[in-house]
Amino acid sequence: MQKILYTNSVSEAIRRLVDEIKPSSVHIITDTNVQACVLPRLGLDYPVIAVMPGDENKNLDSLSKIWDGLIGQGATRKSLAINIGGGVVTDMGGFAAATFKRGIRFINVPTTLLSAVDAAVGGKTGINFEGYKNEIGAFAPADAVVISTNLFSTLPSDELLSGYAEMLKHGLLSSAADYADLLSFDILDADLDRLLPLLEKSVKVKEAIVEEDPHEKGIRRALNLGHTAGHAFESLAIRKGSPIPHGHAVAFGMLVEMILSHTNEGFPSAELYRYASYLKNQGYGTPAITCDDYPALIELMRHDKKNDSPDHINFTLLGQPGDIRIDRTATEDQIRAALDIFRDLME
Repeated sequence: MQKILYTNSVSEAIRRLVDEIKPSSVHIITDTNVQACVLPRLGLDYPVIAVMPGDENKNLDSLSKIWDGLIGQGATRKSLAINIGGGVVTDMGGFAAATFKRGIRFINVPTTLLSAVDAAVGGKTGINFEGYKNEIGAFAPADAVVISTNLFSTLPSDELLSGYAEMLKHGLLSSAADYADLLSFDILDADLDRLLPLLEKSVKVKEAIVEEDPHEKGIRRALNLGHTAGHAFESLAIRKGSPIPHGHAVAFGMLVEMILSHTNEGFPSAELYRYASYLKNQGYGTPAITCDDYPALIELMRHDKKNDSPDHINFTLLGQPGDIRIDRTATEDQIRAALDIFRDLME
């Protein structure tokens, strides 16, 4: 099971973990933004491999650069990688570590709220390929994850909103009370000390599900709430040359899947309006889609890894907050209707 440390003494925690693991060498994997803005604050004296930031660089070229860097710095099977950055870095750095010399140990240090609550925890690693999100990857849990809200103090509002969408997802999976607590918290005017216990509770929701089903054979599919539609929004935006943050795409995807939950599973309609109002009031915006985009969105949903058959599109839906319905399918007509309602609610 992953060790998760909640601390504001990040450098001390990392050094203690390195002393416990006793690797032959230590290698920091990060991106150039984090290298310039965060690493100087940490004062860690380990060699660095830095890739270009952004989801568009979560690809084979960047992965090859990481492997080349590990070889050039003399990494062995007993080396340790420390992935310091957002979800792109923890996903790609974790995959690089999982595949280098058939696997070396690694630690994740998320520098964004999104990576702290999502990518850095749970053992999924990977890269994008041929326009599809996380198409190539592996299950490979980090030895430890070091989480500090101090690292989020300079995040722009888009990054905070992106991470908070995943926290809202965990609230919906947990209970009506947890979901209501999150809706009442203003992430854009956040006291980082108050955020930490909410973040810890959110991560524990994911931890409990992952521990029960580490390889996504059953209940772990609950964590895909919002992601079938969300990844389609995200991939379409990349194709159009106007990328949107992953968490924003998931926020939109959750509304689409709440609509499907209402029509197919009896999810309360009042929750649709409350959630759509929250997205608009917090400034998530809305994806620039028309009915002409529906075929592309449905094609992207059909290609999603969670589908067991090309003839069915698989969703995680809800009967109500905390009442999880995995392995639900929807027809193309139902998805089109849900997208129509989505656009109406987000106007």
